[in-house]
Amino acid sequence: MEQAAQWDVIIVGGGIVGAATLYKLQQRHPDLRILLLEKEKALADHQTGHNSGVIHSGIYYKPGSFKAKNCVEGRRELVAFAKEHGVKHDICGKLIVATTTDELPRLEKIHNTGVANGIEGMERVSAEQIREIEPFCEGVAGVRVGCTGIIDFRGATNTMAKVAIGIQPLSRLALDEEFMSITQHDGHSEVRTSKGNYRTRYAIFCGGLQSDRLARADGAVVKERIVGFRGDYYDLTEQGKQKVKHLIYPVPDPRFPFLGVHFTRMTDGSIECGPNAVFTFKREGYGKTDFDLKDTVDALSYGGTWKLFLNNMSYGIGEYRRAFSKRLFLRTLQRLIPSLTMEDIKPGRAGVRAMLLGTDGAMVDDFRIERKGDHIHVLNAPSPAATAALAIGGRIAGMAEDQLGLGKAWTQR
Repeated sequence: MEQAAQWDVIIVGGGIVGAATLYKLQQRHPDLRILLLEKEKALADHQTGHNSGVIHSGIYYKPGSFKAKNCVEGRRELVAFAKEHGVKHDICGKLIVATTTDELPRLEKIHNTGVANGIEGMERVSAEQIREIEPFCEGVAGVRVGCTGIIDFRGATNTMAKVAIGIQPLSRLALDEEFMSITQHDGHSEVRTSKGNYRTRYAIFCGGLQSDRLARADGAVVKERIVGFRGDYYDLTEQGKQKVKHLIYPVPDPRFPFLGVHFTRMTDGSIECGPNAVFTFKREGYGKTDFDLKDTVDALSYGGTWKLFLNNMSYGIGEYRRAFSKRLFLRTLQRLIPSLTMEDIKPGRAGVRAMLLGTDGAMVDDFRIERKGDHIHVLNAPSPAATAALAIGGRIAGMAEDQLGLGKAWTQR
């Protein structure tokens, strides 16, 4: 009989998708010995810990898409998980507001998409109802989405990992340990890290901002490339906070791949406004002037990046101007809340979003998960991946069972 592997599964990447995959696998197969590798000293230290903290409803996504189905299912699972395990959250609802009559057809389309995706708790609201819900917000019409909320995604990630380890104490987290390479053999793989070597039956990569590099390190053919976009936020000051009660979103412009600057009440009571979206010269850089030579060369030597720039030139210039101008940022916020002043906002944090960019300059819109031998790679998991994480983790677990045979004849170990 083949010698047992040191680990049954190694998961690379300790964001919320990696932690959710650990949790789902451990739930379904309590006997599995799983190792979660994370190069930082804490889980959720990149995209998960720097996102807007919003539990997305699924209202924006193409009906029938992997993203739409997993967002709706994942949201419901995430809220149930948060209730069961005491993760800080609040289902406070949000408003999507049309500020001009030109936006009304797009608002109607968003509402219809929500209906097609089975989003509960939606209602059309008038200008008067907008002011009743958000007295300082001005718009001609809106959609209220009652099932949207906010959550502590760092807390959710750590809780998922903690619950999983509680199911199987032989599983563990390896923090501050960077993945270096992997080699597939007959029946097992050898993983080399910054601190040692491991033997595993299966490997799952949930690398977020580094997902394309991890896949190529595994010998996978990935034509697309991850390009990072930094999103800067402002916080509302104590006087500014009085002007926002819940979550307020604009009607997104379909010409551009992001939802637009919005207002978010966080679980700690603070209120953020943003983000913008600017190309970043460092995949894991959260400062306006952060720079990494390898990341910059990778992005700017890729034809898809330049096609994206050319196709969105005016939008990109506008985003960069706002990134360095508080006044221009404020002007964007005033479209939704005209009474905001310079004294109402102060610079806040930033996050970076990983976008898988095709050679034609188009962003890969849907989630993408692929198999390479006995390994699974999450190649694209942009927003709303944090909301959808438990559903994605369930899909990965099912894929490992169906395609890799994970869990079969496990008693032979």
